[in-house]
Amino acid sequence: MTLPLVLTRSENIVWAVAPEQPYRPASILEQIGNTPLLDLSFLVDRPGVELYAKAEWFNPGGSVKDRAALRMIEDAEQTGRLTPGQTIIDATSGNTGIGYALIGAAKGYAVHLVMPANVTVERKALARAYGAQIIESDPLEGSDGAIRLAREIVAAQPGGYFYPDQYNNDSNWRAHYDTTGPEILCQTNSRVTHFVAGLGTTGTFMGVGRRLKETSPAIQLVALQPADELQVIEGLKHLESSLVPGIFDPSLVDRSLPIEAGDAWEMTRRLAREAGLLVGFSAGAAVHGALQVANRLDSGVVVTLLPDGGAKYLSLGLFE
Repeated sequence: MTLPLVLTRSENIVWAVAPEQPYRPASILEQIGNTPLLDLSFLVDRPGVELYAKAEWFNPGGSVKDRAALRMIEDAEQTGRLTPGQTIIDATSGNTGIGYALIGAAKGYAVHLVMPANVTVERKALARAYGAQIIESDPLEGSDGAIRLAREIVAAQPGGYFYPDQYNNDSNWRAHYDTTGPEILCQTNSRVTHFVAGLGTTGTFMGVGRRLKETSPAIQLVALQPADELQVIEGLKHLESSLVPGIFDPSLVDRSLPIEAGDAWEMTRRLAREAGLLVGFSAGAAVHGALQVANRLDSGVVVTLLPDGGAKYLSLGLFE
């Protein structure tokens, strides 16, 4: 039986938690989800506008991708597409791969991850720490090159791998439809008026967006992308020049905002130094985009999502 979520507050953090019940030891996988909502309204210039952000690095693998990784693996187990002895393989820029590696270690699966060679050393090290094997793809081809290489590897050995294919797997967005979306509604007392998020696999945007729109069609969904194919923002895709994920439905997008990499870098540093939030590059992009939305409103509750923490990006010199 799933207990209803209730709100609990600690200063400027809102949690969505189950009512008090007798304590029982939990598995690491049960810690995925139910992340806090942080109040970033002090960044907004409009007094009638509130800005909140989901702190997704509170997930045990350190990112929002833990949610989708767990759902894709457990759905595959339940349908028989993943069986003991198979190896999990997928293309990833890092965070989903770390999620697969953590979950594979907890469940006893070998994990192979196809990553662009220029992925940060921290993300590779974290995946390897959980026992995953890294297969590097051409750094110049980005995530699309990793996808193509993963497909080639699976085609050469069809029975030995389970290939979640996160870009085309409905379990990706369903994870957010069933968890992230309801958490946002609970934590804002259903007052959310705008949801702002970047597009990568597009699973977060699709799942949260569908859940929010079912609650209130008036809620505005704002999608963030790099301004062009030359703007590199970790975790985001410029869809016009990339392989478009099969789970992406453009009709759900109310508004698209282009983000310059320089603006994302600046906001990422600002969040660390002015708010004590050490977050990743895509989180800086998310807050920059959310502020653009918030500062054009007279009233509203804007929610965005901070996909991961900044510790995975220290080698880039981002905070120096």
